[in-house]
Amino acid sequence: MSPSRTPRPRIGPEELTGRSRAHVVEAEGAVLQPAAATAFRRMRAAAAREGIELCAASSFRDFNTQARIWNQKWRGERPLLDRRGQPLVAASLAPRARLRALLIWSAPPGASRHHWGSDLDVYDRAALADGQRPQLVPEEYAPGGPFAALTAWLDRHMARFGFYRPYVTDRGGVQPEPWHLSHAPTAREMSRRFRPRTWARALETCEVDGKEALLAALDEVYGRYVRAVDPPPLATPPTRARSVRTKR
Repeated sequence: MSPSRTPRPRIGPEELTGRSRAHVVEAEGAVLQPAAATAFRRMRAAAAREGIELCAASSFRDFNTQARIWNQKWRGERPLLDRRGQPLVAASLAPRARLRALLIWSAPPGASRHHWGSDLDVYDRAALADGQRPQLVPEEYAPGGPFAALTAWLDRHMARFGFYRPYVTDRGGVQPEPWHLSHAPTAREMSRRFRPRTWARALETCEVDGKEALLAALDEVYGRYVRAVDPPPLATPPTRARSVRTKR
């Protein structure tokens, strides 16, 4: 099925904020919207022809899962890191300072791009030893790291399948994440629909630690941590427009 004929799911507030999974399907270890899933299957097959086992460490993540991660970091039950990757003591921080620290590495519940079914974190399983798991840190994707070949391959080919990296530039919000990919056509539409009020309504009805601080700073957080990402390419080539030529 070509991308133009891939059925589009219904998108409402529940899908935008991760409170529904009706808009996503499973695709070779990833959970994505249908168009993104089709593109990921084709990109994965192309990578395999060059010896790269492209895998998703994370893809769709629902509101409750994101809230659990957020709450554990807020309480100090998971590591809380500063911009240099150094540990912080959550209990020693005032609510606003703790909020800012969490936002460096974690999206708030209801505002994660992983809710959209357009985004996923990727790694090369073939580059790991048996039993080894990716840490999803920049050093793994840099020259000399185990996923350096994956980084180079994605740089050359991911746009052909409609993917790009939304977290490349340090804009003072979310730290750069070389493992995080977005399916541009899908993410562009979800971003167009997502609004602060939609997010606020989701937060107001759920148990989220630090909710008062988050709601008080909602507009700032929305602008600095949700909207301040690298934009998708102006025109994303259709997945079938060009085939990836592999070296033999």
